[in-house]
Amino acid sequence: MQLYKTQDLKIYNSLSGKKDIFKPINEGHLGMYVCGPTVYSNVHLGNVRTFMSFDMIFRYFKHLDFKVRYVRNITDAGHLTDDDAEDKISTKARLEKLEPMEIVQKYTVDFHNILNKFNFLPPNIEPTATGHIIEQIETIKTILDKGVAYEVNGSVYFDVHKFNETSNYGILSGRNLEDLISNTRALDGQSDKKNPQDFALWKKAEPQHIMRWPSPWSDGFPGWHLECTAMSTKYLGEQFDIHGGGMDLKFPHHECEIAQAEACNNKAPVNYWMHANMLTLNGQKMAKSTGNNILPNEIFTGDNNILNKAFAPSVVRFFMMQAHYRSILDFSSDALEASEKGFNKLMEAINSLSKLQASENTDFDVASWKSNCYKAMNDDFNTPILIAELFSAVKFINQIKDGKASITQNDLDTLSATMHTFVFDILGLQNVANGNEGSDKLSDTVEVLIKMRMEARANKDFAMSDKIRDELLAVGIQLKDGKDGTTFSTN
Repeated sequence: MQLYKTQDLKIYNSLSGKKDIFKPINEGHLGMYVCGPTVYSNVHLGNVRTFMSFDMIFRYFKHLDFKVRYVRNITDAGHLTDDDAEDKISTKARLEKLEPMEIVQKYTVDFHNILNKFNFLPPNIEPTATGHIIEQIETIKTILDKGVAYEVNGSVYFDVHKFNETSNYGILSGRNLEDLISNTRALDGQSDKKNPQDFALWKKAEPQHIMRWPSPWSDGFPGWHLECTAMSTKYLGEQFDIHGGGMDLKFPHHECEIAQAEACNNKAPVNYWMHANMLTLNGQKMAKSTGNNILPNEIFTGDNNILNKAFAPSVVRFFMMQAHYRSILDFSSDALEASEKGFNKLMEAINSLSKLQASENTDFDVASWKSNCYKAMNDDFNTPILIAELFSAVKFINQIKDGKASITQNDLDTLSATMHTFVFDILGLQNVANGNEGSDKLSDTVEVLIKMRMEARANKDFAMSDKIRDELLAVGIQLKDGKDGTTFSTN
């Protein structure tokens, strides 16, 4: 029996405002779309957190034996909102004196490199906006034919008021059109619109605009909102299971996606809308303009003025997994150092599992513990509760190592397999002790010193034995003598 059939999974649905029991459109299958990056700069750490949350969710669905089609796009053109004077990629191309596609290539490579360091699984499909211009033009034609859009001077706009006559613009964000009308401010370039709330489906390119494509209306470029609608429906159908992204995309981006898709297909496009919350830095919003910002590579190398030291990607990932994906998470050196200690304890416990000796009885309810791990994940992917359960197992493992508890071979096998599943397969952590890639060499070196100490004690050279122990302790490595020999931990 597939594992998903035994699980009752609840997801917080932004559309309903509550946790809903997950029921896929097609049993055993899952279609999930996540708004990807606009590749005009190095990937933002807050964006990394969003993508990491959905990587964890992707991993869990795969573990439950769902056949997942995960689509995460690359916005390589047209990220132009009504507040912007020009496409962000075109702007960056002018600044760096490069072709727009050089900018796209440069920062797409950076995006993939960073996600690889964080041990992300690649999505099943990673479509680009520029690769789907034809689909976007066809979508605009359909919306025009339905009478929910209009063309002015080579640009095409979605008619929000017309749409709202038969549907509900604001269903996701909880905003009503009357409030939007009263709160709308005057912006340049909106004179073509019937109403300020209308948004662009296609924009006619000004003479200086670099990125442009031919269309029935003008040489121009697609609206940002339109791209995701065209790509998600192409690969996942007119209606699919999950659409995700950052909290900041709920309005207007996702609201506009719903309106476009409903106008085209006369049905709600997505059953479950999921939104990951923001990341702050030392209690303040991350912003390049204020200098309160840090890039992932600056964390890994320690080359920054914000953190006290460098941190390994898995330590940062563990830190992010300690918070629920819907909660605001504050990034600081103290918080990362605390997470690093917890991460090292977790890895040490896992590394010691293969060395544990089985007994005739177990002093820990392994079956209930395993069930609690699944309950945590089934409750809207509650990774903080899952990690608390993992550390209850760490405590038990350490008690076995110290001779204060016992476990049967069958329970030991279950415990070991479950720890590996949740830590590595689902949370996506990598076994890197002490936050660096040389953990195996460190372990081997300490084992050599432990053998030298045992020889010294056998020869009654207690001065040398104590010297080895004390000097290791001085560099943060503590030896622990137990009935099954000597083990070590890092502080």
